[in-house]
Amino acid sequence: MSASTYDNQNLALARSRTDWGAIWAGVFTFLAIWTVFGLLGMAIFASSASPNAARPISGMNWGESIWAIILTAIAMWYAGVETGRLAGIASRRDGVLHGMAMFGLSMAAVLVIIALASTGTTTGAETSAHSPYFLNAVSTLGWAGFVATFLGWLAAMGGASSGIKRRTVTERNVENIRRAA
Repeated sequence: MSASTYDNQNLALARSRTDWGAIWAGVFTFLAIWTVFGLLGMAIFASSASPNAARPISGMNWGESIWAIILTAIAMWYAGVETGRLAGIASRRDGVLHGMAMFGLSMAAVLVIIALASTGTTTGAETSAHSPYFLNAVSTLGWAGFVATFLGWLAAMGGASSGIKRRTVTERNVENIRRAA
């Protein structure tokens, strides 16, 4: 085939390997958004607590739960989009796979952060694992954690698959290009 047969055809560039740099960038994007706005949510809901009440944080767990669900989904979406854009891939399937890898690595990072944050010990009746107050808070946050994680997983895959770029290469015959001057 001659070179003129390929004139002005768009060719999608495809890569067949995982781009770990793009996945790590997505993880750090997620952690940045999630940390900054997570701390904002904690500040808002902690300021609404009543320190003189017998159960000062009752009701806060619902607000924090809703905030965590929305925040996780949004942060995972943007992190997924960033992963898809940086990966330089051409198919939505590869975008979904990159989003899943970014999600898994992000959840591993979150678990490490939570484990490191919970190394301190507390004593008292209200923090006992047998306290109904404690069990109610953990139950609410557990369900919210599940919903946030599940929606975050979907958002990461959707964001990464929508963030892919279609790169085009246009081959033109040099004889057909007009001189500028």
